[in-house]
Amino acid sequence: MPASDVSTLGQGLSRAARMVASGEVERCGLRFLDRHERETFFDWAEVEARAQRVATQLLALGIEQGERVALIYPTGPEFFDAFFGAVLAGAVPVPLYPPVRLGRLDEYHQRTAKMIELCAARLVLAHRRVRRILGQTIELVKPVFGCRELGDLPPGDPSAVGVGEATSEDDLALVQFSSGTTVDPKPVALSHRAVMAQVNTLNGMWPAESSLRHSGVSWLPLYHDMGLIGCIFPAMELPTDLTLLGPELFVAKPALWLRAISRYRATVSPAPNFAYGLCVAKIRDEEMEGVDLSCWRVALNGAEAVAPSVLRAFRDRFELWGFSNEALTPVYGLSEASLAVTFSALGQPFTSRRFARRPLAEEGVAQAQPEGQELVSVGRPLPGFEIEIRDEAGEALPAQRTGRIWLRGPSLMDGYLDQPEATARALVDGWLDTGDLGFWFEGDLYLTGRAKELIILRGRNYPPEMVERPLLGLAGSRAGCTVALSWLPEGADGEVLWLFVERARDASPEAIAELPQECRRAVLKATGLVVDAVHLLDPGTLPRTSSGKMRRGETLRRHSAGELTAGQRATPLRMAGALARSRLAYARLRWQGSSE
Repeated sequence: MPASDVSTLGQGLSRAARMVASGEVERCGLRFLDRHERETFFDWAEVEARAQRVATQLLALGIEQGERVALIYPTGPEFFDAFFGAVLAGAVPVPLYPPVRLGRLDEYHQRTAKMIELCAARLVLAHRRVRRILGQTIELVKPVFGCRELGDLPPGDPSAVGVGEATSEDDLALVQFSSGTTVDPKPVALSHRAVMAQVNTLNGMWPAESSLRHSGVSWLPLYHDMGLIGCIFPAMELPTDLTLLGPELFVAKPALWLRAISRYRATVSPAPNFAYGLCVAKIRDEEMEGVDLSCWRVALNGAEAVAPSVLRAFRDRFELWGFSNEALTPVYGLSEASLAVTFSALGQPFTSRRFARRPLAEEGVAQAQPEGQELVSVGRPLPGFEIEIRDEAGEALPAQRTGRIWLRGPSLMDGYLDQPEATARALVDGWLDTGDLGFWFEGDLYLTGRAKELIILRGRNYPPEMVERPLLGLAGSRAGCTVALSWLPEGADGEVLWLFVERARDASPEAIAELPQECRRAVLKATGLVVDAVHLLDPGTLPRTSSGKMRRGETLRRHSAGELTAGQRATPLRMAGALARSRLAYARLRWQGSSE
């Protein structure tokens, strides 16, 4: 089956499996690394065979075409058994995040139950270790077929394989929840047509060198669009190798990421901005022994604001091990577009410009100024995409004027699942209102923030990233764990600027004592803004999205309600209590006759 005939994910997997099994391409597939860098490998033919077994089991259970199946798995082979099993059965997989912040399990149960309810999942499939703790989540929503491990599914009929071939490009491929930085996550409905359009666009972007065999490395969560749509599906479509490690492994030991890129000669690997900063801060020289990063041609940086200082620090830190400045590639995308919308130029150094702060804040006008605020270009639209910058009335704005980013292209969502009003607000005449703000300058797109997260001070608008960025690397602070927001206290004459800053776990008493004043100095020097209050917080206090982004509005809400506190430490005793409560919830469901 040639690539041009692939219109669904199931067809894409079958094509990759056939090409590997027939020897048309050298053996390739998914490689999983553990914390000791030991590998487990499944080629694409094996991935398909495992998924086919699960597909027959789902059909035997009673899952029907188009029904949603929620998946809660860490990075590992079972995720793909479940995901592609659902696809081959004609169902719609809905990847959800596992409980990674064990000190906030009550919050996790509520949010996950809400997502299961929003997507109307008939079944929850979960890893054995995860399922043990999900009892309270499942009790809240009571899905028809309950929560099961793959080993709990009934035996399947091998003759039933192929029912998913009735799936068309117009059917839903998956439901991807948006990150939910400003509001609760929304269920983004993505068709096979949209997903495959995105995959083909991405695979058309990689450097075309006849001697180059592209492969990738990713530690990104599989419930996140950059990890799933941006890494897994393009590797399947080529087909090629993809090496995977869990996000928890990367956070604990960032060197594992770079060592894997070197060991498997990966050419493409993406990450959000914080990951590049974490590598600079945490990786020791001795961990890089024998590492060669010269193979890394495309180091994508997206999913959050891109800090030029972090890009330069990463380049300077790792050029000794062959990393090329030309590899750094800032990009822009969002779940509602299946993922990527713009790329900066491949094979060229990233572009940044400085813009006068006052015109940008007061008038939304971008004027180049040598001593101004530095922003990184996220490049130009990918093939097939159009972008317009519009004012609040929906009128297109000229270059160098800040406005809302609207776009259209081949991989836009069908809408928010079963939410017609939200869909109508976001999709207008084939155009998507992203809610992001930005401007054109010399043909490139520059981002300035989210419309709902702007800091408003004395009638001027400031993106929170502008205030938060100068705090990176401050002694005593936890890297990337800062929220800036404006607030109008009752009875006040105007808005105030507040900072919420998590202290580092190993911060000295002296550094903590100095931290509020250091924060004020850094912001004043970088932006000219005076901070009215600095709230120091314990590590793990700030609310985050499932992809790790800060929820600024939720931070203010919790602070105002007196609920902005760190989660309880996940001690063995508390973990035992959580497992006991989960078992009781499952017991109640069995007693009530539910199919848990």
